[in-house]
Amino acid sequence: MNASLYERDFFGWTLQQSELLKAGRFSELDTEHLCEEIEAMGRSARLQLTRRLEVLLTHLLKWVHQPEFHGPRWQAAILDQRRRLAKLIDANPSLKPALHVCFLETYDNARFSAMMETGLTLEAFPAQPPFDLGEVLDPDYLPE
Repeated sequence: MNASLYERDFFGWTLQQSELLKAGRFSELDTEHLCEEIEAMGRSARLQLTRRLEVLLTHLLKWVHQPEFHGPRWQAAILDQRRRLAKLIDANPSLKPALHVCFLETYDNARFSAMMETGLTLEAFPAQPPFDLGEVLDPDYLPE
């Protein structure tokens, strides 16, 4: 069977598709795979948003439940995630409407991560977020 360039050499396929687009040779494009890859890029950006929120929420939960570990390193980790989230949203403004949904969807994963990282029980962390999205994204906010 003659495998397509997409299956044999993905990087080569991307270069080929780019050249076809630039040359306006649209009838020669591998539209099926192009659509798949574009959709995957969108899913990847949303997944990155969710992952960054999860890490940030985990840090904030640990901040609340382990005050003995407060320090510049933890504060820097929280600020770093906020900065990375802001850059991701600036680069992908269409993700902004998904922020609240992602925040709610990922909170339970953050609870689980905080449990695993702290050794505390899952029940030690509230079932509902103890902070709102505005606080989570606020560079000056640290929960008490």
